[in-house]
Amino acid sequence: MVSEETAVPLAIILRGLPGSGKSHWVTELLAVLAAEDAEKVVVCSTDNLFMEQGEYRFDAARLSEYHQRNLAAFIEALALHTPVVICDNTNMARWEFLCYETAARALGYRVERKLIGEPWNSQHQQICAARNRHGVSLEAIRRMAAQFEAD
Repeated sequence: MVSEETAVPLAIILRGLPGSGKSHWVTELLAVLAAEDAEKVVVCSTDNLFMEQGEYRFDAARLSEYHQRNLAAFIEALALHTPVVICDNTNMARWEFLCYETAARALGYRVERKLIGEPWNSQHQQICAARNRHGVSLEAIRRMAAQFEAD
């Protein structure tokens, strides 16, 4: 993560299909950090904005708004000099994460893109369709995978 010696904050941009394990990766990261280090991490996820009373309720009409709100929260965390800021979205195409990366670099952050799983792998796509918590079908997963742009 960010050590006191380096003092260069870190922005992590997660990439992966729904059900690939991005949120699980974040949960595992936070679990291994000491309590005081976990408090230095802000996770921004558009999915979290669809949570109502502990239940995920997707509303396509709000998707654009929620993506904008998520970006605003990410930039706010950067502006507050949060040591580690994570974007937990699918980020299949470069244009989807470019604004996050640009903002982070502009505010002096080191940026790491982390791909979770192998979007082009058909077995991985089937696993993602079976385990994603948002009911995204295999057909939709395959469409998303076809749009994946490698770094």
